[in-house]
This record gives sequence, structure tokens and C-alpha cells, in this order.
Amino acid sequence: MSALLQYVVNGLVYSAIIVLASIGLSLVYSIRGFANFAHGDTLTVGAYAALITFSGTSALLATSGSANAEGGLAGLLGGPAAFVVALAVGMAVAAVVAIASERLVFSKLDTSSIGLLIASIGVAFVMRAIVQIFFGNIQQAYQLPRSGPLPFFSALGVAVTARDVVVVVATLVLVAALHAILQYTSLGRQMRATSDNRDLARASGIRTSRIVDATWAIGAGLAGAGGVFLGLSLRLEPLMGFNILLVVFAAVILGGIGSVYGAMLGGLVIGVVHEFVPALSSLGIPISAQYANAVAFLIMVVILLVRPQGIMGEAVK
Repeated sequence: MSALLQYVVNGLVYSAIIVLASIGLSLVYSIRGFANFAHGDTLTVGAYAALITFSGTSALLATSGSANAEGGLAGLLGGPAAFVVALAVGMAVAAVVAIASERLVFSKLDTSSIGLLIASIGVAFVMRAIVQIFFGNIQQAYQLPRSGPLPFFSALGVAVTARDVVVVVATLVLVAALHAILQYTSLGRQMRATSDNRDLARASGIRTSRIVDATWAIGAGLAGAGGVFLGLSLRLEPLMGFNILLVVFAAVILGGIGSVYGAMLGGLVIGVVHEFVPALSSLGIPISAQYANAVAFLIMVVILLVRPQGIMGEAVK
């Protein structure tokens, strides 16, 4: 039983990262109408920006004699305040890079969605090359102190670290904030109107160029947070975003292309399935963890056979 709970915990942590990345990909698709292959590398850029910020902020705090100062959410959950600053900067840098790619590349191209998709592959290569030039191909990690499993969860026979709690709780906060923006603000209403019919939205007086920028910023910011959490759970490397991009695409397709809430649900399903693969061996199905991506895609195909438009997508008539 405890082993099963452990798989659930691992699945929730991994799902949190996939959900954040999936939302951004779905948001951009709903507004700009193409699959952005540079999304994974935007995630990587956010993670490395946070790494630089964390190193600088930690050094500054050490100089001022408050290296162990903690505050805000990070203090509440056991991490240093420098990480909260790094997370905010990582999200901001990812947003700026995404808006720059829209202004300098995508908005300049008078081409189809396929043309934009191919252009996004080129943008992804450029982002990745810049990261490799500055950081090389060596794996890196946030210099945060590692702590053992939290005692409360250990009593239940499950290993849950403070990092796991930070990733899941912070993701819930970000998702709730996005929900509030989409449902209860003028920006959210304008984003939904632009997504439904961009020409009609423009004719109604909505400045769609600003809405597009806001969509890139929100989507890339969430992807940047996903990159920071992925680096926190594992390590940073230039291919980290590219390596999970297909899983993110699977989550978006499973949830329903263009549906933000579908992307959330798809990310949750794909993430949990991905982490449950090692448990199949105990059920007599000899599949190791290295085939987790394949199993996740198989689950996606099976669900799409039953519901072709995805879990929350709208059927095309």
C-alpha cells in the first residue's frame, strides 16, 4: 500500500511540472493557432535564469550575514528566500523571451500555422544554443540544502520531501491564480474572446496585440516555473525542456487542444501514468521506467480512440 502511495506522490510532483508547461502550450495555441516547439526551450531558459538569480541572491545574502534568512512561501515550506526571488525572475525572463520571439519572429511571418510551427523549431534551436554557449552541457543544480523525508509523511510509509511539497503547493497557487485571471478579470475575458474569434475581438475594440503579448507572458511564465521546479526535482541541462516536450504535447492533446483546463487535466493524467509505469512490473507486466514515455503516449492514444477531441476539447462538427 505504501508503495502505491509513493507512486501517487511521485506522479503528483511530476504532474505539477507537466501541468505548468502544458497550460502555456495550450494558451499560445488557442490565441496564435500553432504548436510552439520552442515552448520546451522557453522552460529551459526560465530554469537557467532562476539558477543565475539564485546563485547571485544567495551570495548577496551570505555577504550581508543572512544566508539562511527565510520568508514567504519558501520560508513556510522549508526553502531559503533566495529561491522565491529566483522563481520570480525565472518566470519573468521566460515571459520576456517568449514576447521577444513573438515580436521579432512569429508576428513578422505571413505564413500558415505549419510555417509558424517550423519557425518555432528554429527559435528552439537558437534558444538551446545560447544556453549551451553560456552554461555548456554539464548538468547543474540549485545549491539548496537537501533534507530527508518529512516526518509526518514518513509515518504513513511515504517519502515526501520539502521540495516535493514546494512544487505541488506552488503549482496549485499558480493554477488558482490563472483560473482567477481567466474567469474574473477583464484580461481573462478579452483572452477568451480573442481565442474564440480574433477578428471579431479586434472589431469589438479589444487590442488583440496586447492580448497576444499577455498570453505569451502568462504561458511562458508558467513554463518558466515548470522549468524551475524540474531543475529543483532533478538537475538542469540544456535539453531538459526538449526532453519533456513530447510528454507536454501528449498532455495538451489528451486534454483537448486549445483548452486550458483540458491541459491541466491532461497534464495530471499523463504525469501520474508516467510515474506509475514502474509499478507495472509488480503486476507481472515487465515494463521498466525507461518506457514511461511510451506508456504515457499509449494511454493518450487509447483515450483519444474513445474521445477523439480530448477529455475537455470540443468535437468538430
